[in-house]
Amino acid sequence: MRCVPKLMLTLAACVLCAGPAAAQVSGTLKKIKDGGAITLGVREGASPFSFLDDKRQYVGYSIDLCLKIVDAVKAQLKLPDLKVNMVPLSAESRIPQLVKGAIDLECGSTTNSLERQKQVAFVVTTFFTGTKLLVRTSSGIKSYKDLKGKSVVVTPGTTNERAIREYDVQDRLGMTFIPSKNDAFPALESGRAAAFPMDDVLLYAMRADAKNPADYSVVGGFLTDEPYAIMLRKGDPEFKKLADNTIIAVFKSGEINKLYAKWFQSPIPPRGTNLNMPMSDTLKDSIRSPNDKGVDKCGRMKCMMSLPMGV
Repeated sequence: MRCVPKLMLTLAACVLCAGPAAAQVSGTLKKIKDGGAITLGVREGASPFSFLDDKRQYVGYSIDLCLKIVDAVKAQLKLPDLKVNMVPLSAESRIPQLVKGAIDLECGSTTNSLERQKQVAFVVTTFFTGTKLLVRTSSGIKSYKDLKGKSVVVTPGTTNERAIREYDVQDRLGMTFIPSKNDAFPALESGRAAAFPMDDVLLYAMRADAKNPADYSVVGGFLTDEPYAIMLRKGDPEFKKLADNTIIAVFKSGEINKLYAKWFQSPIPPRGTNLNMPMSDTLKDSIRSPNDKGVDKCGRMKCMMSLPMGV
């Protein structure tokens, strides 16, 4: 009978020893734990999302958000000294590098699309852009319908060009299109074109670089949808849940407003440029109701021809 207490003690000890094992992780978290490091894929020139500052450090809106996820990983794995590697990527290499395991998170300016979702997964949307118009403030143009009979400079082969051409046909506005790969702003500045359609974040950057930024305005509703999100590997629900919950917590706490103001409404390196870009209503909606919805091949949550007339 004396062996029974010993057996019970042995079993109890085994239960205690099994405690840490019960907290085992899998997928990306196991890879990070086993390797003692997490690797972020970054961009060198995707300001203000991911870029090199004047000190040759990788900084930006997306990097700040990725580092929030890194902090959550450190806490969950109980690895406060976890090494953080940053690997520069190109637009072409970002998905292959993620899929093969060379990076664990892609922290740039990548659009969440249904096509890309076949290969990778996305954290909830952290930024929203899309086609709007850059116009001269004095032109009085406030919306797409004001372009009736006017000249519009477009960048050939872009979703922005396709969207404005489809809108022109849909609303029978009779626009004249001026294709230009590198001279869009000079065409607008000289008056040869009344408007330039492009992703609004790029238009705000172009406006900020103008000699007199107040001479130009970004107008119109989104003609295309470009939800930006952090990429991670597909089929890893444990890591995605941690990443999603981390970003959602940043949303709920209101910290996202400070991060947005830091990168889109304040001077940023290396030249101290201020985009003066207000947060769009669409991004505000995404913050209130987080989601990881992707866009279809039309570049919209819904296809182009479903737009209301006169948007």
